[in-house]
Amino acid sequence: MSCPVHPNEAPARMRQPSLQRKTIAMTLHRRPIVRAALGLSALAASLCALVPADAHHSFAMFDQAKTRALKGTVKEFRWVNPHVSLFVLAESASGGAPEVWAVELTSPGNLTRLGWTRRSFQPGDKVLVEVNPLRDGQRGGGFRKATLVETGQVLQARLIDIEKK
Repeated sequence: MSCPVHPNEAPARMRQPSLQRKTIAMTLHRRPIVRAALGLSALAASLCALVPADAHHSFAMFDQAKTRALKGTVKEFRWVNPHVSLFVLAESASGGAPEVWAVELTSPGNLTRLGWTRRSFQPGDKVLVEVNPLRDGQRGGGFRKATLVETGQVLQARLIDIEKK
C-alpha cells in the first residue's frame, strides 16, 4: 500500500474513527448511569489518595513495657524522613567500653511542630536519653525523652504517641 500524498486521498477507514469506537464513546456519553459510576469511581479514588495511611509500620520491635536510660554523648543526629535518628555513644551497663545506640524518633515534620530543629542535638552534646529498647536485645530503641546535660533542657517526643494521632 502506498502512502497517500494528501489527507483527502487517504482511504476512508484511515480518516474516520471506527464504528466500534464511535459506538462505545456514544454509549458512555449518553448513559447517565455509566457517567455517574465513572464519576463516583474517580471521586472515590481521589479521596483514598487524600487519607493518610494510619499505620505505616509497627512499634512491635520496641518493648513498650521497658525503659532504658542511656548516659552518653551524641555521636550523630540525622534529620531525615521518614524518621529522625539519634546515635548516642552510651556508657556500657557492664562498665566496659562505650557502645553506640541507635534511637528512632518520629518524622522531622512532627518534631518541627513540637519545636525541634535539625540542630536540637549536636555531635559531642552530653545527654541522658530514655528509650523503649529493642525486643531483640540489640543496642537501639524508640525515643521517649532526652535531657541535654549542659543546659538541663528536656526534649520529648514519644514516637508511639505521636504516630497514633
